[in-house]
Amino acid sequence: MAATLAQKIIARAAGREHVIEGEIVVCQVDLAMMHDSSGPRRVAPILERLGATVWDAEKIVLLSDHFVPAFDATSAGILDLTRKWAAAQGVRNFHDMQGICHVVLPERGHLKPGLFVVGGDSHSTTGGAFGCYMFGIGSTEMAGVLATGETWIKVPATILINCSGRLPAGVSAKDMMLALCANLGVDGGEYQALQFAGETIAELTMHERMTLTNMAAELGAQAGLIAADETTAAYVRDAGGDPGDITNWQGDAGASYRTVHDIDVSELEPQVALPHSPATAEPVSEAAGTRIQQAYIGACTGAKLDDLRMAAEVLRGRQVAAGTRLLVAPASTRTTAIAAGDGTLQALTEAGAILMPSGCGACAGYGAGVLAAGEVCISSTARNFKGRMGANTSNVYLGSPYTVAASAVAGVICDPRDMLDERTGADD
Repeated sequence: MAATLAQKIIARAAGREHVIEGEIVVCQVDLAMMHDSSGPRRVAPILERLGATVWDAEKIVLLSDHFVPAFDATSAGILDLTRKWAAAQGVRNFHDMQGICHVVLPERGHLKPGLFVVGGDSHSTTGGAFGCYMFGIGSTEMAGVLATGETWIKVPATILINCSGRLPAGVSAKDMMLALCANLGVDGGEYQALQFAGETIAELTMHERMTLTNMAAELGAQAGLIAADETTAAYVRDAGGDPGDITNWQGDAGASYRTVHDIDVSELEPQVALPHSPATAEPVSEAAGTRIQQAYIGACTGAKLDDLRMAAEVLRGRQVAAGTRLLVAPASTRTTAIAAGDGTLQALTEAGAILMPSGCGACAGYGAGVLAAGEVCISSTARNFKGRMGANTSNVYLGSPYTVAASAVAGVICDPRDMLDERTGADD
């Protein structure tokens, strides 16, 4: 029976030879990820009431990323509770204030092809970039996983996104996803598995692939998937993990897909999502000239090393416009260290960017960088829901790191290709 990648991973986790779309199966969880917001403060009381203990501390990865650094007594208390719970449960894979969970998890070698993984966050779909099936669950279900090591799943259909062509200069995976959000809608994934394939995907770095699977959540997908290749295997090895035999984790020829979308990215323009949904995305020209008070490069979606380097490509030798603030919150401390060593941070800070701590920060409305009433921001984050980044009357536009950086320089939303073209001309 020909099987999709999603079906193969779920079948292995369920101890089955194969599974069929629509059936409900119970799966053994290979790894459970939680953070300080969704984790101990939510699940510990449930486990206590049940009189349950953690099934396997070695298969739990806990991170602090939402309330870091503590910005008031309440957030400090949440972090204290998280640290004490990790110690009491013997959770050795506790990454405290090291960055955003979806970036730190693969960075530290926790993910590899074929794993069945649950995460206490909606953007857990990011993990699918590494050829594993990873999806978000709520705290009650996470408590069940922690107590039993199992969870149930309804075997999803897979929607295949075949991508062809080479991305033009100044256009990134973020623009691809914003265009998909506009074309398919926020329910375009229908709570199914969304798999990306094709020559375009094969050429993308792991960080760019992570942007695609991360934002599968914005399409309503349960999981985002990219089949493992040598790029995947090399990343996993460099992170200290063992990718195993990646040929085991490919969809079969003749596998059945719910829908297949064929997309040519060669003519794609930079995209900007208007307030208050990623599905409002349009070519950047439609929003050009919109005055901004803040530009934000941050979050699991938009502050990985590749993202910072995109911004630096625009900002090098330029200055942030007067009356505009550019905030940069690298996705992890390792990202910060590498960017400091290769000159990326220097380019950002010399342009006037304000360096922020690694963490979810203003993307989730926590701590520094939130918006005042009526303020306008362009952000490299995945979501721009009303009130998410601050006051309900603030307006958040979404764009790629290229577009956010260029808009910070101009003081208004603009097409980054103009600045990149100027630089190319100067280099010539």
